[in-house]
Amino acid sequence: MKYLITIVGPTAIGKTALSIELAKHFNCEIISCDSRQFFKEMTIGTAVPSQEELNAAKHHFIQNKSIFENYTVGDYEKEALSKLEELYQNKDFAILIGGSGLYVDAILKGFDEFPEIAPEVRSEVNSNYEKLGIEYLQKKLKELDLDYYQKITVENPQTLLNPQRMMRFVEVCIGAQKPYSSFLNLKKNNRNFTPILIGLDADREVIYDRINQRVDIMMNMGLLEEAKTLYPKKELNALQTVGYRELFSYFDGEFNLPFAIEEIKKNTRRFSKRQLTWFKRNENTKWFDYNTDRQKIFDYINLKLKV
Repeated sequence: MKYLITIVGPTAIGKTALSIELAKHFNCEIISCDSRQFFKEMTIGTAVPSQEELNAAKHHFIQNKSIFENYTVGDYEKEALSKLEELYQNKDFAILIGGSGLYVDAILKGFDEFPEIAPEVRSEVNSNYEKLGIEYLQKKLKELDLDYYQKITVENPQTLLNPQRMMRFVEVCIGAQKPYSSFLNLKKNNRNFTPILIGLDADREVIYDRINQRVDIMMNMGLLEEAKTLYPKKELNALQTVGYRELFSYFDGEFNLPFAIEEIKKNTRRFSKRQLTWFKRNENTKWFDYNTDRQKIFDYINLKLKV
């Protein structure tokens, strides 16, 4: 039997530290599932593990792509499953860690199958987006698939600002002449591993305080300078990210610096709330307070191994 110990939870909760402890204990490797830590040009603002942490356990999918690459969650699913298959040749365990719910779901459950979309449909949707902006995509999805529009508005509103994903939703609706949501959950993807899901949580005040402290640390580490080097490329999809977007507004003269920093903290807090909403939908996740005695987490995992 092969096991994938999966650690989820809001940003700044301590997932990295736990993953390294587990990797050492089970003598296995870590698959990162943070959709912004994939990019080598982004380090401070994405809270990439330190060199010491990376040396403590073998990590995969950390800064392995460029912001100039069109890297989708589907690409990640294929590559990560291939890496897991390779790791399971010699080990019975692997660790999956991350705060990107969609990417975690891609590994644990897989994606639904969609029909091929004619190139001319894709071209038309892209052309309309370039002329009319993200509002066109939002309006079109609302018109063609109200249920799915309302679902992502509640569960992951940031998606409404992601042109790549919004174009995909709209082109499927138009090309298939059916709502995008009608293709969801039609099949189950088999996996050759058994997931053991661990969630880390804390009182909201604790999470918010940890986030505020992390942002201050990032600024002290040089986030402003990192964002400045990326500013000329600010339109890239990978850079539509909390921590960078607010500083780009500062460079544009829309914010002063103290306000930009407070916006980073506020938007990160909002993001953490959405992360918890997403992860708590999965009833198979066992939740622990971030400060829980580690032995309780190890005991739970050992209990699951005996089932």
